[in-house]
Amino acid sequence: MTTTQGDLASLSRYIFRAPQWYTSLAFAMAVAGVTGVGVFDDGFFLEGFTQGIFFIGIPTVVASLLTGLVDQRLGGQLTAGRSSLLALLCEILVVVFLAVGGVVALVSTLGQNFVFDVLYAGLASIFALRLLVIAAVSSHSIARAVVPASIQTVAAAVLLFVYSGTSHYLEVGGPLVRAFLSRAEHTEIQLSPIVPGDFAILGFVCLLYGSAVWLFLVIIDRPWKRSLGVSVRDFLGGFIGHIAEDSRELETFFEELGEEALVPVTVLGFRREDGSEKARAVLPMVHPGPMGEIGGGNLPERVARATEGMALPPHATAGHDFNLVTEREVDTIVETAAAANDALAVGGGATKTVRTTSGDAKLLAQAFGDDILLVNTHSPRFADDVDYAVGLSAVAEARSGGFEDALLVDAHNCNNGLRGDDLGHVTPGSERSFDIMEAARKAAEELTDAERHPFELGVAWEPTDWEPEDGIGPLGVRVACVDVAGEVTAYVLVDGNNMEPGVRERLIESLPEDVARAEVMTTDTHVVNRVESSNQVGEALDVDELVELVHDLTNRALADREPVEAGMASERARVTVFGNDRTETLASHANAMVSMGGALAVLLTMAAMGLSVVVFLLS
Repeated sequence: MTTTQGDLASLSRYIFRAPQWYTSLAFAMAVAGVTGVGVFDDGFFLEGFTQGIFFIGIPTVVASLLTGLVDQRLGGQLTAGRSSLLALLCEILVVVFLAVGGVVALVSTLGQNFVFDVLYAGLASIFALRLLVIAAVSSHSIARAVVPASIQTVAAAVLLFVYSGTSHYLEVGGPLVRAFLSRAEHTEIQLSPIVPGDFAILGFVCLLYGSAVWLFLVIIDRPWKRSLGVSVRDFLGGFIGHIAEDSRELETFFEELGEEALVPVTVLGFRREDGSEKARAVLPMVHPGPMGEIGGGNLPERVARATEGMALPPHATAGHDFNLVTEREVDTIVETAAAANDALAVGGGATKTVRTTSGDAKLLAQAFGDDILLVNTHSPRFADDVDYAVGLSAVAEARSGGFEDALLVDAHNCNNGLRGDDLGHVTPGSERSFDIMEAARKAAEELTDAERHPFELGVAWEPTDWEPEDGIGPLGVRVACVDVAGEVTAYVLVDGNNMEPGVRERLIESLPEDVARAEVMTTDTHVVNRVESSNQVGEALDVDELVELVHDLTNRALADREPVEAGMASERARVTVFGNDRTETLASHANAMVSMGGALAVLLTMAAMGLSVVVFLLS
């Protein structure tokens, strides 16, 4: 990824998984009870706790239960979990307002009226916060989002109305109204009478804050619609849905953003003497992103599930511009890989491997019949994705050497995460791009006329006990050993997203003596990046354990050797991807929104609160 994309990815450090609705609700009740002890306690702990639950907790419960229902009836997507978490955050915000107001009233002569003014400001603030979140998550218009956004504020206002004796100021109603809407005598708390004008002030302040939210959304949305033709609210809503509940809403946004592309899908198949498949390397020239299981994030596992033998889905030469926009596009890739596998013809033997270098690029290459396999690494120098155009050019260099087809793997096995100014993206026109092409040309020249031999293949794999949080995806670790005339080459594939510097070298050094050459690759799976933007192999797990596992798997693969034949074929898949420069534009807009949006939000908040202070003073 580029530096701009890295800045966007680093924002994931603020991501957390939203709790279940009942967890948020239980915590909200605990906060309300503890706050009640401090605010309402008249000497009895239990009474203060109970009153806190009633006056602070009940509006939270009402908002938690009703917001999602009302929002969904209006066509929104706010679930119970998000509704409860939002209600909890708003309750905490009100508690902070009350605590500050109480302390100021205690050390000054402002008195009880000031506390109520602060309470009104708090209720208006949570209305504004809820309006912003609901408008973003459910892509409502501001007018429609007002209905679910106002539930928590209205619930608190109703309780204040009923238990403060406000109805005494009204010349309407009889015994029934007084029985239900005038219950000040039914609480131990001595609330000062609140006049009807106070609720008018609350409504006006809510209108003021709501207008600020509307202005904020209009300002930050305009660049997105002008440059990308999409709304920032669709992005925010989908992003929140993904990190909170693993929803697929973000794919809808990416689908609107994406563009059609034609991508090669290359298959290198190994078949036993009886024709059964022993292993298959599948390389679609797309990027397995953007994160989690969104789009093509889980592409390697999907490819492996569709393979009869042991699947080897390494990383192709493609960056984030070639992220698949939806999981449905993966089906197209899988179908195209199956077509290529059906079309390949095995035979012709294999050559021994060669290692060619040019600048930072180091290619391990091996020919199978009239086709060639190339694996590129820049280790121990840092590198990230190799651009799509660079990969096509390197493949063209290899094929010009006399090969019918070429499968070029980006080993993706050494990087320093998101640290530094240069994240190692290999772009067209860079020195590294020419290094890769030159190394590919050299490999083709060496192997074109090299002697082909019958060969054996042994494979072994382990799903491992590591989780995505440890940097390892569901495919675990896979090893394939190709034995050509007594010379063994080991191909090690780890289901992860790049590697910490030095891990590749430790793994290769630990291989059994029978292995003459080896390369370590990662799939670049993005299931390990659902929460952490940088979660490379070796960053979280014990590298010694990984070294031991790879050594063991290699021995198992050596013991599994048997005669096979190989063949390679390519087909083209028509899929929708992010598109050229779209990822960079999206990242730039998102980074600008974070940096400038924060300052804009502060300015609008200060302006709205300043006007509300004027309103309180005049009233």
